[in-house]
Amino acid sequence: MIVCAAVLGQTNNPLYLEAFQTKGKQEDVLKFHYIVHCALDAIEEKGPMHRSYISALHPAATPASLLTKLICGTVAAPRKAPGEIFDTYLGMLYPTEDYKVYGYISNTRIKFILVVDEMLQKEDEVRMVFKRFHTAYVDAVSNPFYTTSTPVASKRFDASVRTMVTSLGTS
Repeated sequence: MIVCAAVLGQTNNPLYLEAFQTKGKQEDVLKFHYIVHCALDAIEEKGPMHRSYISALHPAATPASLLTKLICGTVAAPRKAPGEIFDTYLGMLYPTEDYKVYGYISNTRIKFILVVDEMLQKEDEVRMVFKRFHTAYVDAVSNPFYTTSTPVASKRFDASVRTMVTSLGTS
C-alpha cells in the first residue's frame, strides 16, 4: 500500500508531499520528507543525468561543468538511437527497513516518488500508478492560474491522488 506520494520540481523543491495513514503523527510526516529527499540521490544515479550518460556526451568534461552547460542550454543532450525510448519509470530506487521507494521522472525533470510499505505485485502495476499520478499532475498544472514551481494546491489533484492510493490499497 502507498504510504507517501510526492512530486518534486526541477530544482528538487517539493511541489506536493502527502503522507497517508500516519494517524496524525508529526514524526511520520518528517520521516517521509527525509525518505523522499534521500530518493533524490538514487534518481540522480538512475536518471538521464547519470555520470555514464554525461561521460558518453563529452568524455573530457567534468560532470559538474557539463551539467551547468546542459542546464544553460550551451550543450545539446545526446540523441537517442532510432527506436530507442527514454523510459521515465525508474523502478525501485531503494529499500528502507520498513518501506520501498519507487521513482518516476518526467521529460521536464519533474520527479514523482511513491513510498510503499509492502512490495507491490507487479512492476507494470507500479508503472501504471505513476502514469496516472503524472496525468493528474499535468491536469493540475495546466490550470492557467497555476504558477510554475509552486506547491500544487489543487483539491482535484489531491482527490485524484487519494483515489489512486485507496484504489491501489484495495486491489
